[in-house]
Amino acid sequence: MFASSEPAAQQPTVYGVYEVYNWQLYAGYTFVRFYEVPNVTPNLNGLDLGLVFYPNGKWIGADGELVAAFGSQAGTSAKFLLAMGGPRFRWSAPRGLELWAHGLVGGTHFLPQTAFGSQSAFAYEVGGGIDISAHRRRVAYRVGADMVGTRYFGTYQYSPRLFVGIVFKY
Repeated sequence: MFASSEPAAQQPTVYGVYEVYNWQLYAGYTFVRFYEVPNVTPNLNGLDLGLVFYPNGKWIGADGELVAAFGSQAGTSAKFLLAMGGPRFRWSAPRGLELWAHGLVGGTHFLPQTAFGSQSAFAYEVGGGIDISAHRRRVAYRVGADMVGTRYFGTYQYSPRLFVGIVFKY
């Protein structure tokens, strides 16, 4: 009935239920089936490291990745190294799932040395995966698949890569 000289209380506002993290650090296991030349396809196992930055928590980010995979070829040890970067796109799905896709470019190095050409080559990678949030939102499990394209020894290689690991968000 009487006008109060106090300002009206402001209603609380909710902007989001979960905190969005701008950085993701990934470490995990990788498997590469390297199609070196016809009839020479070593299976390689190794380590995969990645770092992603999403400016302002948006859906597009900058992705960097290092892969070191090891195996054997005709009784000799084989090593396959990748270093790449490029864009990553993500979509936050319900129930703590995050679907993502990326396209990366960079370089690769393959050992053993052969008489057919250089040990280094341009590489690109296209693929995607899913991050499944653990009981805490800062940790997720990652599962993904990529196709790695290279050009060694005068021929093109299209090698599938599978990976699993843990993501730390901060």
